Amino acid sequence: MINYKQLFNMKIEEAYTKRIALHIAAGKCRKVDMEVEGYPNRKSVNKQLNNIVHDSMFTRSLTLFNHSSYNNIYPLSDLMLDRFCFQILTSIHHKIKWIDVEVSSMKRILSANYPILSGLGIYNIEKDTDLDIFTDETSLMYILKNQISSLMIESSRKQGRPRDVNTRIFTNILNTFINLQYFMFHSWFSSFQRISFRHLRPTVFSSTLLELRVKVSSVDDCLFLLDGRFNQLRAFYVDIGSSLPNSTVKINKEKLPNLRCFSLYCFSEIRFYDNIIIPLLHRMSNLEELALYLSSVVCDKKFIDGNNLKQNIIDYMPELNQFRFSIHSTILLKDQIDLPSNEDIKHSFKDFSNNKIISCVNYFFEAKYGQCHIYSCPYLIPTYENISNNFPGGLFRYVSDVSLFDEHPFEYEFFIQIAQSFPFLKNLTITNQKGQNNKQYRKSNNNNEDFLLIRYPHLKYLHFKQTHNDYIEQFLLDTKTCLPYDILLFTDFKSLQRVTHNFTRNATRINCSKMRYICFDRISRFPKHFKNYFLDTEIHVL
Repeated sequence: MINYKQLFNMKIEEAYTKRIALHIAAGKCRKVDMEVEGYPNRKSVNKQLNNIVHDSMFTRSLTLFNHSSYNNIYPLSDLMLDRFCFQILTSIHHKIKWIDVEVSSMKRILSANYPILSGLGIYNIEKDTDLDIFTDETSLMYILKNQISSLMIESSRKQGRPRDVNTRIFTNILNTFINLQYFMFHSWFSSFQRISFRHLRPTVFSSTLLELRVKVSSVDDCLFLLDGRFNQLRAFYVDIGSSLPNSTVKINKEKLPNLRCFSLYCFSEIRFYDNIIIPLLHRMSNLEELALYLSSVVCDKKFIDGNNLKQNIIDYMPELNQFRFSIHSTILLKDQIDLPSNEDIKHSFKDFSNNKIISCVNYFFEAKYGQCHIYSCPYLIPTYENISNNFPGGLFRYVSDVSLFDEHPFEYEFFIQIAQSFPFLKNLTITNQKGQNNKQYRKSNNNNEDFLLIRYPHLKYLHFKQTHNDYIEQFLLDTKTCLPYDILLFTDFKSLQRVTHNFTRNATRINCSKMRYICFDRISRFPKHFKNYFLDTEIHVL
Protein backbone atom coordinates (compact mmCIF):
# COMPACT_ATOMS: atom_id res chain seq x y z
CA MET A 1 0.00 0.00 0.00
CA ILE A 2 1.28 3.47 -0.90
CA ASN A 3 2.38 5.62 2.03
CA TYR A 4 1.02 8.99 0.92
CA LYS A 5 2.84 10.91 3.63
CA GLN A 6 6.17 9.63 2.30
CA LEU A 7 5.04 10.39 -1.24
CA PHE A 8 4.12 13.92 -0.24
CA ASN A 9 7.50 14.51 1.44
CA MET A 10 9.30 13.05 -1.57
CA LYS A 11 7.63 15.52 -3.95
CA ILE A 12 8.56 18.46 -1.72
CA GLU A 13 12.19 17.29 -1.71
CA GLU A 14 12.15 16.89 -5.49
CA ALA A 15 10.84 20.42 -5.93
CA TYR A 16 13.66 21.76 -3.74
CA THR A 17 16.28 19.77 -5.66
CA LYS A 18 14.85 21.07 -8.92
CA ARG A 19 15.40 24.66 -7.80
CA ILE A 20 19.05 23.90 -6.99
CA ALA A 21 19.49 22.35 -10.42
CA LEU A 22 17.95 25.43 -11.99
CA HIS A 23 20.67 27.74 -10.67
CA ILE A 24 23.50 25.32 -11.40
CA ALA A 25 22.30 24.77 -14.95
CA ALA A 26 21.70 28.46 -15.60
CA GLY A 27 25.17 29.34 -14.35
CA LYS A 28 26.86 26.76 -16.56
CA CYS A 29 24.90 27.70 -19.65
CA ARG A 30 25.49 31.42 -19.25
CA LYS A 31 29.21 30.71 -19.09
CA VAL A 32 29.09 28.65 -22.27
CA ASP A 33 26.97 31.24 -24.05
CA MET A 34 29.36 34.09 -23.21
CA GLU A 35 32.28 32.17 -24.66
CA VAL A 36 30.39 31.32 -27.83
CA GLU A 37 29.23 34.88 -28.40
CA GLY A 38 32.76 36.23 -27.86
CA TYR A 39 35.89 34.62 -29.25
CA PRO A 40 35.12 30.96 -28.73
CA ASN A 41 37.66 28.35 -27.88
CA ARG A 42 35.75 25.52 -29.57
CA LYS A 43 37.57 22.81 -27.66
CA SER A 44 36.81 24.48 -24.31
CA VAL A 45 33.15 25.04 -25.22
CA ASN A 46 32.70 21.45 -26.35
CA LYS A 47 34.28 20.24 -23.12
CA GLN A 48 31.81 22.31 -21.07
CA LEU A 49 28.89 21.03 -23.12
CA ASN A 50 30.09 17.49 -22.60
CA ASN A 51 30.27 18.08 -18.83
CA ILE A 52 26.70 19.38 -18.85
CA VAL A 53 25.45 16.39 -20.82
CA HIS A 54 26.92 14.01 -18.24
CA ASP A 55 25.78 15.97 -15.17
CA SER A 56 22.98 13.83 -13.69
CA MET A 57 21.51 16.75 -11.72
CA PHE A 58 21.31 18.83 -14.89
CA THR A 59 19.77 16.10 -17.02
CA ARG A 60 17.23 15.11 -14.38
CA SER A 61 15.70 18.58 -14.21
CA LEU A 62 16.24 21.20 -16.89
CA THR A 63 15.28 24.88 -16.72
CA LEU A 64 15.42 26.93 -19.91
CA PHE A 65 14.70 30.58 -19.16
CA ASN A 66 16.36 33.62 -17.59
CA HIS A 67 15.16 35.50 -14.53
CA SER A 68 16.01 38.92 -13.06
CA SER A 69 16.76 39.96 -9.48
CA TYR A 70 13.08 40.97 -9.22
CA ASN A 71 12.07 37.40 -10.18
CA ASN A 72 10.81 38.39 -13.62
CA ILE A 73 11.15 35.56 -16.12
CA TYR A 74 12.44 36.01 -19.68
CA PRO A 75 12.97 33.57 -22.57
CA LEU A 76 16.48 32.54 -23.53
CA SER A 77 18.17 34.35 -26.37
CA ASP A 78 17.77 32.77 -29.80
CA LEU A 79 21.47 31.90 -29.85
CA MET A 80 21.35 30.10 -26.52
CA LEU A 81 18.08 28.40 -27.40
CA ASP A 82 19.52 27.14 -30.69
CA ARG A 83 22.55 25.78 -28.88
CA PHE A 84 20.37 23.91 -26.41
CA CYS A 85 18.02 22.49 -29.02
CA PHE A 86 20.67 21.40 -31.53
CA GLN A 87 23.67 20.49 -29.37
CA ILE A 88 22.45 19.58 -25.88
CA LEU A 89 18.87 18.33 -25.98
CA THR A 90 19.63 15.88 -28.77
CA SER A 91 22.11 14.15 -26.43
CA ILE A 92 20.13 14.15 -23.19
CA HIS A 93 16.45 14.11 -24.21
CA HIS A 94 16.10 10.47 -23.15
CA LYS A 95 17.33 11.29 -19.60
CA ILE A 96 15.15 14.29 -18.78
CA LYS A 97 12.37 13.84 -16.23
CA TRP A 98 11.42 17.51 -15.73
CA ILE A 99 11.58 20.64 -17.90
CA ASP A 100 10.83 24.27 -16.99
CA VAL A 101 10.14 26.53 -19.99
CA GLU A 102 9.01 30.06 -20.74
CA VAL A 103 5.80 29.82 -22.74
CA SER A 104 7.11 31.54 -25.90
CA SER A 105 9.97 28.99 -26.15
CA MET A 106 7.89 25.96 -25.32
CA LYS A 107 7.10 24.80 -28.85
CA ARG A 108 10.76 24.67 -29.90
CA ILE A 109 11.96 22.97 -26.73
CA LEU A 110 9.22 20.36 -26.44
CA SER A 111 9.32 19.36 -30.11
CA ALA A 112 11.93 16.74 -29.22
CA ASN A 113 10.99 13.31 -27.94
CA TYR A 114 11.24 12.93 -24.14
CA PRO A 115 10.41 9.30 -23.35
CA ILE A 116 10.64 9.57 -19.54
CA LEU A 117 9.42 13.15 -19.11
CA SER A 118 6.85 13.24 -16.32
CA GLY A 119 7.14 16.79 -14.95
CA LEU A 120 6.66 20.14 -16.68
CA GLY A 121 6.80 23.79 -15.61
CA ILE A 122 5.36 26.48 -17.92
CA TYR A 123 5.97 30.15 -17.07
CA ASN A 124 4.57 33.51 -18.23
CA ILE A 125 1.17 32.25 -19.35
CA GLU A 126 -0.66 35.48 -20.11
CA LYS A 127 -2.88 35.60 -23.19
CA ASP A 128 -6.16 34.18 -24.35
CA THR A 129 -4.24 32.49 -27.15
CA ASP A 130 -2.29 30.47 -24.56
CA LEU A 131 -5.53 28.58 -23.98
CA ASP A 132 -4.89 26.80 -27.29
CA ILE A 133 -1.91 25.07 -25.71
CA PHE A 134 -4.29 23.01 -23.61
CA THR A 135 -7.24 22.65 -25.98
CA ASP A 136 -5.83 22.14 -29.49
CA GLU A 137 -5.63 18.39 -30.20
CA THR A 138 -2.55 18.95 -32.40
CA SER A 139 -0.62 20.86 -29.73
CA LEU A 140 2.36 19.44 -27.84
CA MET A 141 0.43 19.55 -24.59
CA TYR A 142 -2.27 17.34 -26.02
CA ILE A 143 0.35 14.86 -27.19
CA LEU A 144 1.90 14.80 -23.69
CA LYS A 145 -1.42 14.58 -21.85
CA ASN A 146 -0.98 10.91 -20.90
CA GLN A 147 2.68 11.31 -19.96
CA ILE A 148 2.71 14.28 -17.58
CA SER A 149 1.98 13.51 -13.93
CA SER A 150 3.42 16.71 -12.38
CA LEU A 151 2.67 20.19 -13.72
CA MET A 152 3.60 23.71 -12.56
CA ILE A 153 2.01 26.75 -14.21
CA GLU A 154 3.02 30.33 -13.48
CA SER A 155 1.05 33.19 -15.00
CA SER A 156 2.61 36.42 -16.18
CA ARG A 157 2.68 39.50 -13.93
CA LYS A 158 1.34 41.69 -16.73
CA GLN A 159 -1.91 43.55 -16.10
CA GLY A 160 -4.79 44.16 -18.48
CA ARG A 161 -5.56 40.54 -19.31
CA PRO A 162 -9.14 39.18 -19.27
CA ARG A 163 -10.30 38.35 -15.77
CA ASP A 164 -11.12 34.68 -16.35
CA VAL A 165 -8.12 33.57 -18.47
CA ASN A 166 -6.38 31.81 -15.58
CA THR A 167 -9.59 30.09 -14.52
CA ARG A 168 -10.16 28.73 -18.01
CA ILE A 169 -6.54 27.58 -18.31
CA PHE A 170 -6.78 25.91 -14.90
CA THR A 171 -9.97 24.10 -15.93
CA ASN A 172 -8.65 23.00 -19.33
CA ILE A 173 -5.49 21.58 -17.77
CA LEU A 174 -7.46 19.37 -15.41
CA ASN A 175 -9.67 18.21 -18.27
CA THR A 176 -6.70 17.52 -20.58
CA PHE A 177 -4.04 15.83 -18.44
CA ILE A 178 -5.84 12.65 -17.52
CA ASN A 179 -2.99 11.23 -15.41
CA LEU A 180 -2.10 14.41 -13.54
CA GLN A 181 -1.18 13.76 -9.90
CA TYR A 182 0.65 16.93 -8.78
CA PHE A 183 -0.53 20.34 -9.95
CA MET A 184 0.60 23.82 -8.91
CA PHE A 185 -1.01 26.89 -10.51
CA HIS A 186 0.84 30.02 -9.40
CA SER A 187 -0.70 33.41 -10.09
CA TRP A 188 0.39 36.79 -8.74
CA PHE A 189 -1.37 38.78 -6.06
CA SER A 190 -3.69 40.72 -8.34
CA SER A 191 -7.29 39.63 -7.84
CA PHE A 192 -7.64 39.46 -11.63
CA GLN A 193 -5.08 36.65 -11.78
CA ARG A 194 -6.44 34.41 -9.05
CA ILE A 195 -8.64 31.45 -9.88
CA SER A 196 -12.30 32.38 -9.47
CA PHE A 197 -15.46 30.38 -10.07
CA ARG A 198 -17.86 33.17 -9.19
CA HIS A 199 -19.01 33.71 -12.79
CA LEU A 200 -17.79 30.44 -14.29
CA ARG A 201 -18.79 27.09 -12.80
CA PRO A 202 -16.90 24.57 -14.92
CA THR A 203 -17.43 20.85 -15.08
CA VAL A 204 -14.08 19.61 -13.86
CA PHE A 205 -13.25 16.37 -12.05
CA SER A 206 -10.16 14.27 -11.46
CA SER A 207 -9.78 10.84 -9.95
CA THR A 208 -5.96 10.91 -10.20
CA LEU A 209 -5.04 14.27 -8.64
CA LEU A 210 -3.19 13.78 -5.34
CA GLU A 211 -1.77 17.25 -4.66
CA LEU A 212 -3.07 20.71 -5.63
CA ARG A 213 -1.48 24.12 -4.95
CA VAL A 214 -3.48 27.14 -6.09
CA LYS A 215 -4.29 30.79 -5.37
CA VAL A 216 -8.00 31.53 -5.45
CA SER A 217 -9.98 34.73 -5.32
CA SER A 218 -12.25 33.99 -2.36
CA VAL A 219 -13.15 31.42 0.26
CA ASP A 220 -16.07 30.36 -1.96
CA ASP A 221 -13.56 29.14 -4.55
CA CYS A 222 -11.77 27.10 -1.90
CA LEU A 223 -15.05 25.44 -0.93
CA PHE A 224 -15.84 24.80 -4.61
CA LEU A 225 -12.59 22.88 -5.08
CA LEU A 226 -13.31 20.80 -1.97
CA ASP A 227 -16.83 19.74 -2.90
CA GLY A 228 -15.75 16.20 -3.82
CA ARG A 229 -14.70 16.72 -7.45
CA PHE A 230 -11.12 15.61 -6.61
CA ASN A 231 -11.97 12.50 -4.64
CA GLN A 232 -8.39 11.19 -4.35
CA LEU A 233 -6.84 14.48 -3.22
CA ARG A 234 -4.25 13.92 -0.46
CA ALA A 235 -2.70 17.39 -0.14
CA PHE A 236 -4.30 20.79 -0.77
CA TYR A 237 -2.44 24.11 -0.47
CA VAL A 238 -4.67 27.13 -1.00
CA ASP A 239 -3.96 30.87 -0.85
CA ILE A 240 -7.17 32.91 -0.51
CA GLY A 241 -7.19 36.51 -1.75
CA SER A 242 -10.44 38.16 -0.68
CA SER A 243 -11.92 36.89 2.55
CA LEU A 244 -15.48 38.00 1.83
CA PRO A 245 -17.69 34.96 1.20
CA ASN A 246 -20.72 35.00 -1.04
CA SER A 247 -23.84 35.68 1.02
CA THR A 248 -25.43 32.53 -0.44
CA VAL A 249 -22.48 30.21 0.18
CA LYS A 250 -23.54 26.74 1.29
CA ILE A 251 -21.41 24.89 3.82
CA ASN A 252 -20.78 21.35 2.59
CA LYS A 253 -20.66 18.90 5.50
CA GLU A 254 -19.48 15.91 3.48
CA LYS A 255 -16.26 14.44 4.88
CA LEU A 256 -12.94 14.52 3.04
CA PRO A 257 -11.54 11.18 4.22
CA ASN A 258 -8.60 10.98 1.80
CA LEU A 259 -7.17 14.41 2.61
CA ARG A 260 -3.97 14.07 4.64
CA CYS A 261 -2.40 17.52 4.29
CA PHE A 262 -4.12 20.92 4.22
CA SER A 263 -2.55 24.40 4.14
CA LEU A 264 -4.64 27.59 4.23
CA TYR A 265 -3.00 30.97 3.63
CA CYS A 266 -5.10 34.16 3.82
CA PHE A 267 -3.72 37.66 4.31
CA SER A 268 -7.02 39.51 4.11
CA GLU A 269 -9.30 40.38 7.00
CA ILE A 270 -11.23 37.27 8.04
CA ARG A 271 -14.71 37.40 9.56
CA PHE A 272 -15.68 33.79 8.86
CA TYR A 273 -13.32 31.86 11.13
CA ASP A 274 -16.09 30.33 13.24
CA ASN A 275 -18.70 30.02 10.48
CA ILE A 276 -16.63 28.66 7.59
CA ILE A 277 -13.03 27.75 8.49
CA ILE A 278 -13.85 25.67 11.56
CA PRO A 279 -16.69 23.70 9.83
CA LEU A 280 -14.37 23.15 6.84
CA LEU A 281 -11.65 21.72 9.09
CA HIS A 282 -14.18 19.43 10.77
CA ARG A 283 -14.59 17.69 7.40
CA MET A 284 -10.89 16.70 7.49
CA SER A 285 -10.84 14.21 10.34
CA ASN A 286 -7.97 12.17 8.83
CA LEU A 287 -5.52 15.05 8.46
CA GLU A 288 -1.92 14.31 9.38
CA GLU A 289 -0.49 17.74 8.52
CA LEU A 290 -2.21 21.11 8.93
CA ALA A 291 -0.96 24.65 8.31
CA LEU A 292 -3.01 27.79 9.03
CA TYR A 293 -1.55 31.17 8.09
CA LEU A 294 -4.14 33.86 8.83
CA SER A 295 -3.10 37.50 9.04
CA SER A 296 -6.21 39.15 10.49
CA VAL A 297 -8.99 37.16 12.11
CA VAL A 298 -11.63 39.50 13.53
CA CYS A 299 -13.00 38.09 16.80
CA ASP A 300 -16.01 39.16 18.84
CA LYS A 301 -14.68 38.87 22.38
CA LYS A 302 -11.61 36.65 22.68
CA PHE A 303 -8.34 36.20 20.85
CA ILE A 304 -7.58 32.90 19.18
CA ASP A 305 -5.34 31.09 21.66
CA GLY A 306 -4.22 27.57 22.50
CA ASN A 307 -7.54 26.64 24.06
CA ASN A 308 -9.39 27.69 20.91
CA LEU A 309 -7.09 25.67 18.65
CA LYS A 310 -7.33 22.58 20.82
CA GLN A 311 -11.09 22.59 21.36
CA ASN A 312 -12.10 23.58 17.81
CA ILE A 313 -9.41 21.91 15.68
CA ILE A 314 -7.00 19.47 17.31
CA ASP A 315 -9.64 17.48 19.18
CA TYR A 316 -11.36 16.76 15.85
CA MET A 317 -8.20 15.37 14.19
CA PRO A 318 -6.94 12.23 15.95
CA GLU A 319 -4.34 11.52 13.21
CA LEU A 320 -2.79 15.01 13.29
CA ASN A 321 0.95 14.89 13.93
CA GLN A 322 2.10 18.22 12.50
CA PHE A 323 0.35 21.56 13.07
CA ARG A 324 2.02 24.74 11.82
CA PHE A 325 0.34 28.10 12.20
CA SER A 326 0.73 31.85 12.27
CA ILE A 327 -2.49 33.58 13.31
CA HIS A 328 -3.17 37.25 14.00
CA SER A 329 -6.49 37.78 15.77
CA THR A 330 -7.99 41.15 16.73
CA ILE A 331 -10.67 42.39 19.11
CA LEU A 332 -12.23 45.83 19.41
CA LEU A 333 -11.52 47.70 22.64
CA LYS A 334 -14.80 48.69 24.28
CA ASP A 335 -13.77 49.63 27.82
CA GLN A 336 -13.13 45.99 28.77
CA ILE A 337 -11.78 45.59 32.28
CA ASP A 338 -10.00 42.23 32.14
CA LEU A 339 -7.92 42.06 28.95
CA PRO A 340 -5.73 38.98 28.46
CA SER A 341 -1.99 39.48 28.84
CA ASN A 342 0.74 37.81 26.85
CA GLU A 343 1.31 35.48 29.82
CA ASP A 344 -2.35 34.43 29.64
CA ILE A 345 -1.96 33.52 25.97
CA LYS A 346 1.27 31.62 26.66
CA HIS A 347 -0.42 29.62 29.40
CA SER A 348 -3.17 28.52 27.01
CA PHE A 349 -0.55 26.49 25.09
CA LYS A 350 0.55 24.46 28.11
CA ASP A 351 -0.68 21.23 26.47
CA PHE A 352 1.19 21.85 23.19
CA SER A 353 4.20 19.80 24.21
CA ASN A 354 5.43 18.97 20.71
CA ASN A 355 5.75 22.54 19.44
CA LYS A 356 7.51 25.71 20.49
CA ILE A 357 4.81 28.40 20.40
CA ILE A 358 5.49 32.15 20.46
CA SER A 359 2.84 34.72 21.32
CA CYS A 360 2.78 38.51 21.25
CA VAL A 361 -0.12 40.66 22.51
CA ASN A 362 -0.51 44.37 21.72
CA TYR A 363 -3.21 46.87 22.63
CA PHE A 364 -3.51 49.96 20.43
CA PHE A 365 -5.70 52.29 22.45
CA GLU A 366 -5.70 55.13 19.92
CA ALA A 367 -6.92 52.81 17.16
CA LYS A 368 -9.11 51.02 19.75
CA TYR A 369 -8.21 47.45 18.99
CA GLY A 370 -6.10 44.66 20.44
CA GLN A 371 -4.01 42.19 18.48
CA CYS A 372 -2.64 38.77 19.37
CA HIS A 373 -0.10 36.99 17.19
CA ILE A 374 0.55 33.30 17.83
CA TYR A 375 2.86 31.14 15.76
CA SER A 376 4.61 27.80 15.81
CA CYS A 377 8.33 27.40 15.33
CA PRO A 378 10.08 27.20 13.00
CA TYR A 379 8.45 30.15 11.21
CA LEU A 380 8.30 29.05 7.57
CA ILE A 381 6.20 31.63 5.70
CA PRO A 382 7.76 34.61 3.86
CA THR A 383 5.66 37.31 5.55
CA TYR A 384 5.69 38.75 9.09
CA GLU A 385 3.13 41.53 9.54
CA ASN A 386 2.42 44.30 12.06
CA ILE A 387 5.56 44.03 14.15
CA SER A 388 5.51 46.39 17.14
CA ASN A 389 7.97 47.34 19.87
CA ASN A 390 6.84 44.18 21.68
CA PHE A 391 8.44 42.05 18.98
CA PRO A 392 9.78 38.92 20.75
CA GLY A 393 12.81 38.64 18.47
CA GLY A 394 14.31 35.52 16.97
CA LEU A 395 15.90 34.57 13.66
CA PHE A 396 13.58 34.32 10.64
CA ARG A 397 15.54 33.04 7.66
CA TYR A 398 12.49 32.39 5.47
CA VAL A 399 10.92 35.85 5.88
CA SER A 400 11.42 38.41 3.10
CA ASP A 401 8.35 40.65 3.60
CA VAL A 402 7.95 42.62 6.87
CA SER A 403 5.59 45.38 8.02
CA LEU A 404 6.03 47.49 11.17
CA PHE A 405 3.28 49.28 13.10
CA ASP A 406 2.99 50.89 16.52
CA GLU A 407 1.52 53.82 18.41
CA HIS A 408 4.84 54.25 20.24
CA PRO A 409 8.10 55.37 18.60
CA PHE A 410 10.51 52.97 16.94
CA GLU A 411 13.97 53.82 18.24
CA TYR A 412 17.33 53.10 16.62
CA GLU A 413 17.84 49.86 18.58
CA PHE A 414 14.54 48.51 17.28
CA PHE A 415 15.77 48.73 13.69
CA ILE A 416 18.98 46.96 14.68
CA GLN A 417 16.85 44.10 15.97
CA ILE A 418 14.78 44.02 12.76
CA ALA A 419 17.90 43.84 10.58
CA GLN A 420 19.34 41.03 12.71
CA SER A 421 16.12 39.02 12.93
CA PHE A 422 15.35 39.19 9.19
CA PRO A 423 18.68 38.73 7.36
CA PHE A 424 16.97 38.18 3.99
CA LEU A 425 14.52 41.07 4.19
CA LYS A 426 13.42 42.30 0.74
CA ASN A 427 10.19 44.22 1.31
CA LEU A 428 9.77 46.55 4.30
CA THR A 429 6.70 48.66 5.14
CA ILE A 430 6.72 51.14 8.05
CA THR A 431 3.64 52.76 9.60
CA ASN A 432 4.25 54.94 12.66
CA GLN A 433 3.21 58.55 13.17
CA LYS A 434 5.12 59.04 16.44
CA GLY A 435 8.52 60.69 16.19
CA GLN A 436 11.60 59.14 17.74
CA ASN A 437 12.50 60.19 21.29
CA ASN A 438 16.23 59.81 20.83
CA LYS A 439 17.61 60.88 17.47
CA GLN A 440 21.06 61.77 18.75
CA TYR A 441 24.01 59.55 17.96
CA ARG A 442 24.76 57.11 20.74
CA LYS A 443 28.20 55.87 21.66
CA SER A 444 29.21 52.26 22.05
CA ASN A 445 29.94 51.07 25.57
CA ASN A 446 33.29 49.66 24.45
CA ASN A 447 34.79 52.63 22.65
CA ASN A 448 34.08 56.13 21.43
CA GLU A 449 32.86 55.08 18.00
CA ASP A 450 29.27 55.44 16.92
CA PHE A 451 27.15 52.33 16.54
CA LEU A 452 27.76 50.43 13.35
CA LEU A 453 25.56 51.19 10.39
CA ILE A 454 22.38 49.16 10.14
CA ARG A 455 22.61 47.05 7.01
CA TYR A 456 19.82 45.61 4.88
CA PRO A 457 21.82 43.79 2.19
CA HIS A 458 18.83 42.26 0.34
CA LEU A 459 16.29 45.09 0.58
CA LYS A 460 14.41 45.77 -2.67
CA TYR A 461 11.23 47.63 -1.67
CA LEU A 462 10.86 50.31 1.02
CA HIS A 463 7.37 51.66 1.82
CA PHE A 464 6.52 54.49 4.24
CA LYS A 465 2.78 54.71 5.00
CA GLN A 466 1.50 57.41 7.37
CA THR A 467 5.01 57.63 8.71
CA HIS A 468 6.77 60.31 10.73
CA ASN A 469 9.70 61.96 8.94
CA ASP A 470 12.12 60.53 11.52
CA TYR A 471 11.82 57.05 9.99
CA ILE A 472 12.35 58.28 6.46
CA GLU A 473 15.44 60.07 7.71
CA GLN A 474 16.54 56.92 9.57
CA PHE A 475 16.79 55.07 6.25
CA LEU A 476 18.07 57.88 4.06
CA LEU A 477 20.96 59.04 6.25
CA ASP A 478 24.12 57.23 5.18
CA THR A 479 25.47 57.63 8.72
CA LYS A 480 22.67 55.42 10.10
CA THR A 481 21.72 52.98 7.35
CA CYS A 482 23.64 51.19 4.63
CA LEU A 483 21.40 50.24 1.72
CA PRO A 484 22.06 48.09 -1.34
CA TYR A 485 21.85 49.38 -4.88
CA ASP A 486 18.56 49.62 -6.80
CA ILE A 487 15.80 49.91 -4.16
CA LEU A 488 12.24 50.97 -5.00
CA LEU A 489 11.17 53.75 -2.59
CA PHE A 490 7.50 54.53 -1.91
CA THR A 491 6.64 57.58 0.21
CA ASP A 492 4.79 60.87 -0.13
CA PHE A 493 6.62 63.65 -1.92
CA LYS A 494 6.29 66.37 0.75
CA SER A 495 7.88 64.23 3.47
CA LEU A 496 10.72 63.28 1.18
CA GLN A 497 11.21 66.92 0.26
CA ARG A 498 11.51 67.92 3.93
CA VAL A 499 13.90 65.13 4.90
CA THR A 500 16.24 65.80 1.94
CA HIS A 501 16.09 69.61 2.38
CA ASN A 502 14.46 70.01 -1.00
CA PHE A 503 16.78 67.39 -2.54
CA THR A 504 20.01 69.20 -1.68
CA ARG A 505 21.05 67.46 1.56
CA ASN A 506 24.42 65.72 1.24
CA ALA A 507 23.82 63.34 4.17
CA THR A 508 20.92 61.67 2.34
CA ARG A 509 22.37 61.87 -1.17
CA ILE A 510 24.29 58.57 -1.15
CA ASN A 511 21.35 56.39 -0.14
CA CYS A 512 18.96 58.25 -2.45
CA SER A 513 21.35 57.71 -5.35
CA LYS A 514 20.76 53.97 -4.87
CA MET A 515 16.97 54.31 -5.04
CA ARG A 516 14.27 54.45 -7.66
CA TYR A 517 11.63 56.77 -6.26
CA ILE A 518 8.03 55.95 -7.18
CA CYS A 519 5.90 59.09 -6.83
CA PHE A 520 2.08 58.95 -6.79
CA ASP A 521 1.50 62.56 -5.71
CA ARG A 522 0.17 65.25 -8.01
CA ILE A 523 3.03 67.76 -8.17
CA SER A 524 2.69 70.83 -10.38
CA ARG A 525 6.40 71.54 -10.52
CA PHE A 526 9.33 69.46 -9.32
CA PRO A 527 12.42 71.06 -7.73
CA LYS A 528 15.50 71.58 -9.85
CA HIS A 529 17.60 68.80 -8.33
CA PHE A 530 14.80 66.26 -7.87
CA LYS A 531 15.45 63.79 -10.69
CA ASN A 532 19.24 63.87 -10.41
CA TYR A 533 19.03 63.11 -6.70
CA PHE A 534 17.86 59.52 -7.28
CA LEU A 535 19.02 56.58 -9.33
CA ASP A 536 15.73 56.93 -11.19
CA THR A 537 12.24 58.37 -10.71
CA GLU A 538 8.79 57.29 -11.85
CA ILE A 539 5.80 59.61 -11.70
CA HIS A 540 2.35 57.99 -11.48
CA VAL A 541 -0.51 60.47 -11.13
CA LEU A 542 -3.60 58.77 -9.70
